[in-house]
Amino acid sequence: MLCRAACSTSRKLVPALGALGSRQKHSLPDLPYDYGALEPYINAQIMQLHHNKHHAAYVNNLNIAEEKYKEALAKDDVTTQIALQPALKFNGGGHINHSIFWTNLSPNGGGEPKGELLEAIVRDFGSFEKFTKKLTAVCVGVQGSGWGWLGFNKERGLLQIAACSNQDPLEGTTGLIPLLGIDVWEHAYYLQYKNVRPDYLKAIWKVINWDNVTARYMACKK
Repeated sequence: MLCRAACSTSRKLVPALGALGSRQKHSLPDLPYDYGALEPYINAQIMQLHHNKHHAAYVNNLNIAEEKYKEALAKDDVTTQIALQPALKFNGGGHINHSIFWTNLSPNGGGEPKGELLEAIVRDFGSFEKFTKKLTAVCVGVQGSGWGWLGFNKERGLLQIAACSNQDPLEGTTGLIPLLGIDVWEHAYYLQYKNVRPDYLKAIWKVINWDNVTARYMACKK
């Protein structure tokens, strides 16, 4: 299932200690559309740099960190294992977050969700308009770099909005299952929108892939 596969990514990125010796390296996922497909809302230059440079760097650095961690395990070097945790968290989170982000966007996106997701949004936020305003405000309010998220609280059965700093993954940080992530690092928008983050956030709603978000929500409810 889509959501279970994506939401469990955070648990699979750093394998069980006994599996490190046989694990396969992480790889950069292909985009489900061309770099220029989201124009005029997100231009091709941003998408190419964001995917092929930034996300690729997270994948590469995660593989390096995991290899060093494997070596430290073999040597029973606990000090090095501890020292590698920030790199594993940052690059692993970057890989998790972006792998979700690309599928949350679509050249055929925008508008409003339908069905049970829309019903849940209205139930938990009052209306779709109130939801978009609240998530936009949370994204604008992120100091420095980070993400704004719509997540699912499995225990309470409710949708929640949260912000995460840097590349902290939503589920690993808050326990919420990620449904929709909005990247507010400057590399996601600066070449097109300069330092005006609100303009980028206004535009990104035009390319949100509600079919993808809905599929994640429906799978997480099961």
